[in-house]
Amino acid sequence: MCGIVGKLSLDGRQPVDPDLIQRMTDLIAHRGPDGEGQHVTGPIGMGHRRLSIIDLNTGSQPMCNEDGTVWVVFNGEIYNYQSLRTELKAKNHTFKSATDTEVIVHLYEELGEECLLRLQGMFAFAIWDENKQKLLLARDRVGIKPLYYTDTGTALLFASEIKSLLVDTSVARKINARGVDRFLTYYYLPGNETLFDNIYKLDPGHYLTVSNGQIKKSQYWDLQFSISPRWEKYDDAVEALRDLLQRSVKDHMISDVPVGVLLSGGVDSTGVLRYATEQSDQPIHTFTVGFDGEAFPDERPYAQLAAQHYGTIHQEITITAADFCDFLPKYIWHMEEPVCEPPAFALYLVSRLARESSVKVLLSGEGGDEAFGGYNKYRNLLALEGLKSAFGPARGALRFGVEALAHLGWKRIEKYSNLINLPLMQYYLSCTATPNTPFNRQKHNLYNKDFIDFLEPRVSDGPTRRLFEKTGGLPLLHQMLYVDTKSWLPDDLLVKADKMTMATSVELRVPLLDSRILEFSASLPPHFKVRGLTTKRILKDALKDSVPRAILKRKKTGFPVPYDRWLKNEMKDFVAETLLNPNSNLRDYFCKEGLVKLFEMNQRGEGCSQEIFSLLVLELLHQQFVEGHGMP
Repeated sequence: MCGIVGKLSLDGRQPVDPDLIQRMTDLIAHRGPDGEGQHVTGPIGMGHRRLSIIDLNTGSQPMCNEDGTVWVVFNGEIYNYQSLRTELKAKNHTFKSATDTEVIVHLYEELGEECLLRLQGMFAFAIWDENKQKLLLARDRVGIKPLYYTDTGTALLFASEIKSLLVDTSVARKINARGVDRFLTYYYLPGNETLFDNIYKLDPGHYLTVSNGQIKKSQYWDLQFSISPRWEKYDDAVEALRDLLQRSVKDHMISDVPVGVLLSGGVDSTGVLRYATEQSDQPIHTFTVGFDGEAFPDERPYAQLAAQHYGTIHQEITITAADFCDFLPKYIWHMEEPVCEPPAFALYLVSRLARESSVKVLLSGEGGDEAFGGYNKYRNLLALEGLKSAFGPARGALRFGVEALAHLGWKRIEKYSNLINLPLMQYYLSCTATPNTPFNRQKHNLYNKDFIDFLEPRVSDGPTRRLFEKTGGLPLLHQMLYVDTKSWLPDDLLVKADKMTMATSVELRVPLLDSRILEFSASLPPHFKVRGLTTKRILKDALKDSVPRAILKRKKTGFPVPYDRWLKNEMKDFVAETLLNPNSNLRDYFCKEGLVKLFEMNQRGEGCSQEIFSLLVLELLHQQFVEGHGMP
């Protein structure tokens, strides 16, 4: 796991400044504290920071082929590199290291861009082909590893983190105002835009080439759901999944340093731990986190149950409101993208605990919900769609029934009463683009006039709509899983996972997002994944003989962080000073009265904690990256 940076002059003549590459590389030293390297020649400069995981002694980058005509900087892990290495040696390629990095170089020599189809793993890399004067940037299928780029008109720059791009003075520190509204619609930024004008994410499953000054982006992989399911017998699919889980976790355990497991006490992380223990002749280190203060859902008892069941070396950390407030500026610095993810705070601290325990690689259960249909919204919306079909034209009776249930005390059903007459895309957006939160119901009353005028022709939920357009003909569940796998997963969950663990110089691996598992799940009929009230049906059945029943049957809670209480109480003064300051950058978008009203709503406990946290994120992003305050 590492960090990469680079710059290519588009005219092919302007030399790259080695000092610039050095400064870009230095800024992401946390991604690779074990070593650094550069390759700067003529119009190309590439930099690398190394976190040594495999081949600790001879894996330095940038790395080249035998005659120095193909160079690579690479961030990630290729889990099938050993079989690829054997294949390439049989074709007379010479290796000078035992790393997965060198496999990429030689596989590119054989296949060009098609090498991407052979790589199993998580990756973001850049290849410079000296003979062709061609740059290739590539990102893994799901978007586990980040890669950003910008075209200044005279050069293309790329990096693992946005902050490295901003080192070059030709890259404008300008906010993408459309991204502000989109962030406040989704609480993250779906799609390839960032909060910075002209700085983009390379989409998952895509590569970008630069040749003769021309920039071209192409897609090499997409998640394809089967229209006609390939599996008829459920028990056969369960056995096939067990085999895939065993193989994926085994591959993800490849390392020359200790590997641990992030343990939440949920089905996904416990399932990963179950297979990880098979691959180690020593007890696995496991880590979890809890929170100090009043009673709220606590993951620790379930994590302790899993740790005891599998005989792990288990450690916990307890964190407080003061910890949260102190960390917030660091959260902004490392995340760079606007993401309303308070659980990232816990991930950072538990990853730091692992690093302090000499564990440099962690496995997590991230992705199980998107692969197997784990969110409650899936079953709820499937149930609603079933009721709509059953009632047919008698939608009025259905609405009456929903309202009656709400009156009897099922308050959660109220949000579905307005969705009865809407098509899937519209009511799914109600869950993903959050129009029914207190903020989004009235955000245009909070925006100032200039910002409203700017947004008039814009469509903030465009990314989700474009994804839905690709799902025509798919079953309802598969439409939702596709959209989440292409948006919520890479642009919220995985960016959080990468940035927070790399901030502590720890590598996070996600076995449930192995492309073989995703493609297998996409081949299953929907009812293998969600049936009635049961979510992740096939995954739970695959684990039922080896995971404690209390964990399999527990109610899904997510990862609760009591930040709403902290923002209202312990952090009240910090919130007021940051958001209501007359010099706040938020005045570019919001009227003063709107900010005051939102603050007061939150103090009254009217459910505005996501909005308050999101506005804090925006203000601190402005301060650090636009005003140039830098690392906190």
